[in-house]
Amino acid sequence: LLVEMPLAHVELNTITYNAAVSACAKGGEWDQALRFLAEMASARVSLDTITYSAAVSACEKGGQWTQALRLLVEMTAARVELDTITYSAAVSTCAKGGEWDHALRLLLEM
Repeated sequence: LLVEMPLAHVELNTITYNAAVSACAKGGEWDQALRFLAEMASARVSLDTITYSAAVSACEKGGQWTQALRLLVEMTAARVELDTITYSAAVSTCAKGGEWDHALRLLLEM
């Protein structure tokens, strides 16, 4: 659908990408969610808290705790606010991966 949007002269923006990343999260397609983030950066489309939270949720469903933590670091570097949803998804990802020390650290950061 995102491929067809420019052909229909529909602008790809943060909102449309957020919808795509959220759909990836619901479907457990963490790798596609991360590709969308890279595509957004290449197209100079702003990544916001919703974008990152959806990507972290996708990583949670895919059991990719290292990728989720990498996204938190990226958010901080980009000065994007980490909210409760982002932290909760990251904590859950770490817990599911047996990474209790990381999960506890994130809880303390909240």
